[in-house]
Amino acid sequence: MKIIFIADFFADQVLGGGELNNEELIKILDASPHQVTKINSHLVTPFLIEAHKDAKFIVANFMNLQQHCLDSLLEKDYTIYEHDHKYLTTRDPAHFENFIAPPEAIINKEFYRNAIAVFCQSQFHLDIIKKNLDIDNLINLSGNLWSTGSIELIERCEATPKGNSCAIMDSPIAHKNTREAVMYCEHKKMPYNLIASANYKDFLFQMSRNNTFVFFPKTPETLSRVIVEARMMGMRILTNKNVGASQEAWYEEKGKQLIKEVINMRKRIPKTVLEMIE
Repeated sequence: MKIIFIADFFADQVLGGGELNNEELIKILDASPHQVTKINSHLVTPFLIEAHKDAKFIVANFMNLQQHCLDSLLEKDYTIYEHDHKYLTTRDPAHFENFIAPPEAIINKEFYRNAIAVFCQSQFHLDIIKKNLDIDNLINLSGNLWSTGSIELIERCEATPKGNSCAIMDSPIAHKNTREAVMYCEHKKMPYNLIASANYKDFLFQMSRNNTFVFFPKTPETLSRVIVEARMMGMRILTNKNVGASQEAWYEEKGKQLIKEVINMRKRIPKTVLEMIE
């Protein structure tokens, strides 16, 4: 079976959580009896879609996919691997009461409704989409994919001795809300360390030297990879109700037990995706 994987960017272009997750899914599917071809969304044309009309399409982030390409895909077999909320003009449901957007803020509704499946990161993520689109093809993948190398790194971090301090992600992104996490720690007189490094390995090692991770995002996190990573490293979590991971059954685990669950996600999630596209 031929699979066309469409995304705005791939991990060798942008090193984001969604791109890293996509890359692992692509590698796992491509190692199966199937062939996966990656195409940036801005390079997709109706002619390309028609040339691969017998393929199965997986559409991840698609903000650069032109409308006439979306229309062409409506006639093909496709699934959506959703990372946020691209059915909203804002891509952010936090702007609306109870995360329910008014009709004028809803876009791409037919594209979501017509998909074989819309894969969601968590039940929290799924419920928000359901509130806004009222569609029945939503599937909770309940997790993300990490590379085996990343998991081995996290296992080493889990064994790192931890000080009596909090880690706060020092992010310039406003909705990550570093300021409130700092204010919370200062109000509670809890020692804290601001963690900022563009190097993934260094970032995790800095995090792992603390026993608590403090994170109060302003917008809904469909899963929150950093929360799961902190939890795998055995850290206590202080957060709010905007984190999808915290509402999954496996979140009760931490340390080595959660690492085992994340390793299992590498089998469970691709299996679910394949079952739907086949």
